[in-house]
Amino acid sequence: MKSRRLLKAASAVREVVSTTILFHIRDPRVQNVTVLAADVAPDMRTAKVYVSVLGTPKQQSLCLHGLESAKGFIQSKIADRMQTRYTPVLKFVLDQGVKKSLDTSELLREVLPPEGFAPDPEADAGEADSVSSEEAVGGGEFDDDWEEDLEDEEFDDEEDDDDWSEEEAGLEDDMNESLPEERRQDDTSS
Repeated sequence: MKSRRLLKAASAVREVVSTTILFHIRDPRVQNVTVLAADVAPDMRTAKVYVSVLGTPKQQSLCLHGLESAKGFIQSKIADRMQTRYTPVLKFVLDQGVKKSLDTSELLREVLPPEGFAPDPEADAGEADSVSSEEAVGGGEFDDDWEEDLEDEEFDDEEDDDDWSEEEAGLEDDMNESLPEERRQDDTSS
């Protein structure tokens, strides 16, 4: 696990690199760049900056060459921001994660049916082995009547209380019979 100091340094490097690319670099090769992350080595002498470039592979390689040529300028901006003994030497790495996610979503869009598409219910009705959605969930004629069944049942709390008091009385009689006769008289007199 990285220390808090390295995480803060990586965050600062990412922030400085992204603002420098956005506001200060005038190279026409550096376009459509997104700085995704930065990893700083434990000795703080090197840093990998992960960038994503939208465009063709040729545009991506041109952009990486433009970033390599502006590396010294970007490092000077990092040195101004971070007050450390060593300024990390930058290495730009093209991250294909965004491109892969766009390609994956495009493939899913081709494979999956459109959002407004609803399956034809008559096509499933012809199959003898198909199960209706109510039967699959456990529905049917009994699900509609369960509330009525509960309303029909009457719960009488008083009857339950009477049963309880009779049970208690029976237990007290059993306990009194097991006590010696002198103690039984003391308990009944008080």
